[in-house]
Amino acid sequence: MTAQYQFLSPDQVEQFLTRGFCVVRNAFDRDKARIWTDQVFTRLGYEEADPSTWEQHRIHMPSHEFAPVAEYAPLAWGAMCELMGGEDRVRPSTWGNGFIVNLGKPEDADTWQPPSAKVGGWHKDGDFFRHFLDSPEQGLLTIVLWSDVVSRGGATFVAGDSVPVVARFLADHPEGVTPNGFGFGNMIQECTDFAEATGEVGDVYLLHPYILHASSQNALRRPRYITNPPVGLKEPMNFNRENPDDFSLIEQTVLRGLGVERLDFQPTAPRERIVPGSHAKKQEMLEAERARLAAIQ
Repeated sequence: MTAQYQFLSPDQVEQFLTRGFCVVRNAFDRDKARIWTDQVFTRLGYEEADPSTWEQHRIHMPSHEFAPVAEYAPLAWGAMCELMGGEDRVRPSTWGNGFIVNLGKPEDADTWQPPSAKVGGWHKDGDFFRHFLDSPEQGLLTIVLWSDVVSRGGATFVAGDSVPVVARFLADHPEGVTPNGFGFGNMIQECTDFAEATGEVGDVYLLHPYILHASSQNALRRPRYITNPPVGLKEPMNFNRENPDDFSLIEQTVLRGLGVERLDFQPTAPRERIVPGSHAKKQEMLEAERARLAAIQ
């Protein structure tokens, strides 16, 4: 019997199982987003109307403010929980205003490439832990659109058939894999299903944690703002549940990718947290942004 969901439609469920992602449209509105996004250029120290002041074309900003996802975007939160097997399995999650800003470069208009295996930068997220097939640190990835994102406008590229590729690799490495130990350049060559994560303010892409994705050129140079916070699980994924109806959709997607009904996966090395190299830089950026905001008070 097919499970019934309150937040996910049958089409969203099927797309997640077959392509590793689905989209929740209109999870929050523009006015709500604008409270945070109106400060972006002040925080950066750039003039929005003068691209000559845009010193960096892609910036990972730190967060100053946070909001619980369950309160800020309940439709998205409900869908997340249903993908991960129910709210009782999910760690509380927050969103912040640490935007990933893509401003583009003048040459992007002439050199823009559509999503394909030829594009560089494909990767799986997670620079803060050792990766196992059942890792709980990332039960789900998200791409939250804080600006309208159109084709050629810096959308995230997604490889919809990459979950089986990553699943097989992790299943073959029960000792775990460090963040730089995947060989993503080889993995993406096995993929052919590519998409641009376009949409409007308030749309939220929900991605399987194994999905490969890449940043893209912003040929239009319209400022693009997204965030991509993960959502953690309270316990590792379980691919050997006694009742098959208890497998979450993220677990089902892995089992489908491996071509098995169940798997008794056991890590052969300890789980390990890693301090990202970007931590110190983010703290410096945070202090500089605070000073710019204070100067306009």
